[in-house]
Amino acid sequence: MPIIILLGFAAVALWSLVAHRFDRVGIAGPAGLAVLGALVVLPNVSAFTDAIDSDVAQHVVELILAVLLFVDACEVRGGLFGGEGRSLARLVLIALPLSLALVVVTGIWLLPQTGVFVLIVIACIVMPTDFAPATALLRSKRIPARVRRILNVESGWNDGLVSPVFGMSLAIAVALPTLLRIVDTGGEAAGDESQLEKDFTDFFDAFFGAVPATLSAVVVGVLLGGAFGLLTRWAARRGWADSTGIRFVTLLTPLLAYGIATLHGLGANGFVAAFVAGAIYRVARTRRTELRSVPHEELLLVEEASAVASNFVWFILGGMTTAVIADGIDWRLLVIAVLALTAFRAVPVYLSMLGSPIGWRDRTFLGLLGPRGTASIVFGLLAFNRLPEADSGDVLGVTVLTVVGSILLHGVAAPLVLRRTAPETTMAAVPGDDGHRG
Repeated sequence: MPIIILLGFAAVALWSLVAHRFDRVGIAGPAGLAVLGALVVLPNVSAFTDAIDSDVAQHVVELILAVLLFVDACEVRGGLFGGEGRSLARLVLIALPLSLALVVVTGIWLLPQTGVFVLIVIACIVMPTDFAPATALLRSKRIPARVRRILNVESGWNDGLVSPVFGMSLAIAVALPTLLRIVDTGGEAAGDESQLEKDFTDFFDAFFGAVPATLSAVVVGVLLGGAFGLLTRWAARRGWADSTGIRFVTLLTPLLAYGIATLHGLGANGFVAAFVAGAIYRVARTRRTELRSVPHEELLLVEEASAVASNFVWFILGGMTTAVIADGIDWRLLVIAVLALTAFRAVPVYLSMLGSPIGWRDRTFLGLLGPRGTASIVFGLLAFNRLPEADSGDVLGVTVLTVVGSILLHGVAAPLVLRRTAPETTMAAVPGDDGHRG
């Protein structure tokens, strides 16, 4: 196992011993762990980049994302869409695609040497929202309760919907350069035949198999999440299972969904399977009961596992930040990151809400409050691990700049501005507004 992973585990363990104390004085866990990661890799930055560019790191990151997606889907309260189906549809079916398109178009202008599919990968990294670096926003009484609820539901859905686009684009971006090189040289630069065959297979699977792979993942997620949700409800009602046993079920379900979906013979999208499994598990577990959501004591184990995983990811972000600074910051990537956090989020949200009953003040909150966090880091690590060296540096840079920028903008600046400009609302807090991946 790479030494950086062991150091990350040690850092998370040590941080866990003092996290409560630092939370009390207002120092967020993500920022503290990122600083630790940045300091740890200083002596040997190249060893760190080699470690995160390994197969072990890729598999660890994939499992982390599967668990996080499952938890996101499970934590949505009030039906499949959290009681905000129309607003959610506007945000994830109109605003999110527009945001992705704006990133790609801007990338074509600023990074003309970068392929379109790599730019789509970058867009999928920088646009999904996640309140881990800014959980205080979802607890702030200065933000209307409905806005907090919509943001909470959206952050649980958008990375799940982005993941198939990300997976398809990444596979094509990895395989396409080899295929183009072969065409340009008339097959003379084929190189390693086994690698060539793999590139061809990855390309055609990604290009022609994206929809079947996603549909297969949905089927796996529905069957597995539905089965375990129904079994859990049945066993709990008869007193056969207690909260401890059910907690084991909620932890193992995303791992099973991801593992089954990615079996060689099936080849489905494991991230989609894990997310769908979480959504269907929640519905099956609570249907025809007095429960509006999965009881917290039943989600405690998987939530704590996802919290540990998230802490590890924040530690890795610190190392990524050191690596990016050592390599030099490209101003073009900084422009993309700043726009992704501001205009590329706000403008599509405003457009998507035209004709909506949601007022302009609330639309402003929705457009300006869109933190980036764990999902962006994990997507960025997966892309860095798989993309050619010519593109992986840009991916690492834009990931770091976006997430660190979000910590500063949404975790530090936004609460200060809200305290100075927005009065406290009298509306009750929304249950479960603790943020995702806190």
